[in-house]
Amino acid sequence: MKIDRLIFAFAFVLALAVSPALAQQKPAAPAPVQSPVNVPASKIALIYSDAFLDGKTGIARFGVVVTNLNREFQPRQTELQGLQQKIQALTDDVTKTAAVADPRTLQTKQDQLEAMKKDFQRKAKTRKLLMIDAARKMFTPLQDDIGKALEIYAKANNINVIIDGSQVPLVYAADTLDITRAFINDFNSKNPATAVRDDADTVTSS
Repeated sequence: MKIDRLIFAFAFVLALAVSPALAQQKPAAPAPVQSPVNVPASKIALIYSDAFLDGKTGIARFGVVVTNLNREFQPRQTELQGLQQKIQALTDDVTKTAAVADPRTLQTKQDQLEAMKKDFQRKAKTRKLLMIDAARKMFTPLQDDIGKALEIYAKANNINVIIDGSQVPLVYAADTLDITRAFINDFNSKNPATAVRDDADTVTSS
């Protein structure tokens, strides 16, 4: 579909380019009298929002949010790792003793193993859902701040249009249009990363 749209756009531009030559083959209709229109001068810039997430050269506040998020969910991660180790140990035990163990004892271990696996899956799913919700709540304020800062930056530099190259496919763009690094530096200087929260809420295990 992207290729089809590109071909259609190219054909449309080509049609506009050749239309004056075709018009010479027949008398042109008198042009209607129109009042002069002031066409505003537009300045376009390009930004790559993916670069915001770079841990070393991106927007510093992203790193703080990620650190806070990971710290908040570390207890759940530790619990899952411990449960995974128990599952692996019991799996190894069942495998090694399967040929010589009492059938009832073996069945009991297999039932325990199945229960542990289900418990692990349940807790892993719960952690994932809670983490997604927490990430949304943590990142939304930062995203809003970036949006406002980008608007202020554009107005301060007389930019009328900013295209996100991380979202929009580009055939070609001159390097001089890229304001990514300049904006990141400007944002970081005006919005320094704060220290990791000491009062981050810890999600209890379930």
